[in-house]
Formats: sequence, C-alpha cells, structure tokens
Amino acid sequence: MPITKQLSVFMENKPGKLSQICNSLAENDINIMAMSVHDTVDHAIIRLVVDHPTKALVILEDEGVYTIAQDVVVLDIENKPGVIADIARKLFRADINIEYAYCTATKNQDLGCLVIKTKDAEQTLEILEES
Repeated sequence: MPITKQLSVFMENKPGKLSQICNSLAENDINIMAMSVHDTVDHAIIRLVVDHPTKALVILEDEGVYTIAQDVVVLDIENKPGVIADIARKLFRADINIEYAYCTATKNQDLGCLVIKTKDAEQTLEILEES
C-alpha cells in the first residue's frame, strides 16, 4: 500500500466528535490503520488512513462531515535512528517538499509506519524506491 487515499476530516474541536467519526467507521466495518489529529482554535483536522477509503468518504459525507481525499505515501520503515532523516534527505535532494508526515512504532516493533504527504505522491514514491 505505498500510495493510498488519506481522508482529511474537518470538524468542530469538541468532546465526542472524534468518537462519533470512529464509531461511524467501526459500525460500517472500516478499519483505521493510521490517524493524526491536529487542533486549531475551533476546529480539528483528523487525517485517516483506512482500509476502505471510498466507502469511508461516502459514510462521512452522508453524516454531513466535510471530508476530502488525498494521495499519500505510506511506508513500512525500519524502527531505528536515522531512517526518517534519510527519507527526508532524499526528498530534499529531489526538491520535494514534505507538506506533512506522521508515523508510529513502539520500541518493541522492528518496523514502523510512515505517512508522507507531498504535492506528487507518484514522484515521491519513485524517488524513495530508487535508493
């Protein structure tokens, strides 16, 4: 799943709103594989990588939740120091800006997951696959 659709959900930054989204997806058998929540004063941006993005987009839009889909690069990466630095350096050398990224791993995992958003997911993936 190197390139996949990420859903960006825009909603009020209030208690229970994240629960509402997660419950709606779970009730429709959609698994959240990665999530990031960024707050602003009144609103939050929830970024989701799910196993059925088209279905999730329709469900959230039917509930009146403003949601957009974007291509992102999703990488399994070694869980060791310097891996993300190497990725950022390769993209810098190719003059590709990382608009945002998020990742996760625990100290007991050999691999982590990195989600990268750039203007051109295809080009980003090509650069990273070359090396």
